[in-house]
Amino acid sequence: MYIELKNINKTFGNFKASDNISFGLEKGKLIGLLGPSGSGKTTILRMLAGLENQDSGDIFINGKNVNNVPASERGIGFVFQNYALFPFMTVSSNIAYGLKVQKKDKKFIKERVNELLDLVGLPDVGKRYPDQLSGGQRQRIALARALAPQPELLLLDEPFAAIDAKVRKELRTWLRETIDKIGITSIFVTHDQDEAIEVADEIVVTNKGRVEQIGNPSEIYLEPKTAFVAQFIGQSVMIDDYGKLKGFPEGKNLSALIRPEFIEIHKFEDNGYHQFESAMEDAVVKEVSFRGNAFEVRAAIGDTEVIGKYPLNLPRLHKGDNVKIFIKKLYTINNDKTEIIVNKTLDVSDVYYI
Repeated sequence: MYIELKNINKTFGNFKASDNISFGLEKGKLIGLLGPSGSGKTTILRMLAGLENQDSGDIFINGKNVNNVPASERGIGFVFQNYALFPFMTVSSNIAYGLKVQKKDKKFIKERVNELLDLVGLPDVGKRYPDQLSGGQRQRIALARALAPQPELLLLDEPFAAIDAKVRKELRTWLRETIDKIGITSIFVTHDQDEAIEVADEIVVTNKGRVEQIGNPSEIYLEPKTAFVAQFIGQSVMIDDYGKLKGFPEGKNLSALIRPEFIEIHKFEDNGYHQFESAMEDAVVKEVSFRGNAFEVRAAIGDTEVIGKYPLNLPRLHKGDNVKIFIKKLYTINNDKTEIIVNKTLDVSDVYYI
């Protein structure tokens, strides 16, 4: 493994930011540290960078223990959430800052700055100042500055948090393409699951100072290993007793999570044949919200509420309408572990294609 954390602990007063964390990451990957606020993801990033010291445990980068290696000697580039550009310096001077600290010659610095301005797609802004740039442009320059000293590892703390939604989506694609182009091992922190799923090769999900799960985006989304991951990733509704639902094992107090994509919603008066009609539940629409590419429908099956998507091209649903709901699968929860339970009217092989 290129990066290894072994039994890392870190506290701030009574707050346990890292609780015996251990994991390894391969070289050349773009890794997303994903979790809610206070889950410990930024603390992991700062300890890797040498900006915080762990209370115990070991950090290895490229096989070397860096516990006692200063931040300036770890070969790391760091992109801060608020850009941290020097306002009194031009863009070119900001990018050149680390190279001047390294005492590189003027010719090399000029060539490297121009190379990086081209890389980030802003070749003509070198003489501007940070306050003359948009948020997206400043983030690109912050990345260029971090890359200037040719680090072995790139760390990004919530790199898109201060940017508006439209530009943020564009920058996700740009960051992915840029890092692929230069091939640098990179780790970014985010609380945005869509961002992590879209950008990362692998995701490390954190919660309360612990690592809940590590995997590629599809594994994290489709095969959550813990109740927290199942609830945190995607949009889920918790139900207390799935044994009451048609097509699922009977029992008492059987907790489960249902995502919108796990259910189909059909109008009650629709007389068209449906092959799974025997497994459909009668429900009442409680709320209908427009979500751009579909309607989001909250409906009640007796005293159990679920949320599903309803296509735009079908007859409009309204609050109080009677509907039929087919629940295709759900995540059961037992001792904080999850398991996929498929409606018995379906073949298991069909589940991932629905």
